[in-house]
Amino acid sequence: MKKILIVQPIHEKGMELLKSNNNYTYEVVEDLSLENVKQKIIDADAVSLRTSILPAEAIENAKELKIISRHGVGYDNIDLDSCKKKNIDVAITATANAVAVAEHVLFMLLSISKRKGMYDQSVKSGKFTERNKLPKTIEIWNKNILIAGFGRIGKALIKRCLGFEMNVFVYDPFVDAETISKMGGKKVEDLSETIKDMDAVSLHIPLTDQTKNIINYELLKTMKKNCIIINAARGGIINEKDLDRALKENLIFGAGIDVFEVEPPEGDNPLLKNEKVFLSPHAAAFTEECMTRMAIETIQNIFDFFDGKLEDSKKVKL
Repeated sequence: MKKILIVQPIHEKGMELLKSNNNYTYEVVEDLSLENVKQKIIDADAVSLRTSILPAEAIENAKELKIISRHGVGYDNIDLDSCKKKNIDVAITATANAVAVAEHVLFMLLSISKRKGMYDQSVKSGKFTERNKLPKTIEIWNKNILIAGFGRIGKALIKRCLGFEMNVFVYDPFVDAETISKMGGKKVEDLSETIKDMDAVSLHIPLTDQTKNIINYELLKTMKKNCIIINAARGGIINEKDLDRALKENLIFGAGIDVFEVEPPEGDNPLLKNEKVFLSPHAAAFTEECMTRMAIETIQNIFDFFDGKLEDSKKVKL
């Protein structure tokens, strides 16, 4: 009988699926300290992993581990070199969170462009009649948006942007122009040149050595003053200090940030006090429906792996 280590609790529907299979035992780990995880992982055949970090020190302590199933699509919290060395597969919930994240991007885009916080507060504080003194909002209709990264989330987002009659441009070196065109977008080759003409930018690229701080002050100062930039991908893609500076200098209109370079963000992170930033706690996928889908897919990926049925599209290339 194989043992699954559930590192951080998952939605009850995922647990129900796990409990329905008598071929597995499981243990839920809520104490995420390295020493505790190192001890618990020793005899685990599989690990379900949410957002906590699984470093080399923990992976190398595992004696039976064959599969790490990520509750999500990112895997920068896993030491892949150790997985490769020990021949441990890594799977992602490739199909579960695209809609939720795409909706969250639009939620942020609309909230920023319509100055949600300011307008809401003006009414609640009894300043309804002072509405003509408030800064004007902006429309997203007929505006240019750049989707950087055209995986499942980017493809879900383009449909929703077209519903608002936006002009969609796509930067993704790995997706051909025909695929993008068929979905209603225009492929662009140069991120830094294209971004100058955009009214909105939504990031959906992985965090790598090449993408770290790709959005920096030098790039931000070339952008339009009405531009809104949103990062619901990975912290570190945008240089947070540079973003704070650009917003304070009115170089762009606003920003929506769901992910941070350090999570939770430290108290001295300047974005925490910047009124032009709409923040959320790495929770773009935290809909009831998405958390259900991710939990079920996380467990199903483990079952499929041991049954020899795990789809290649859900495997991370090591």
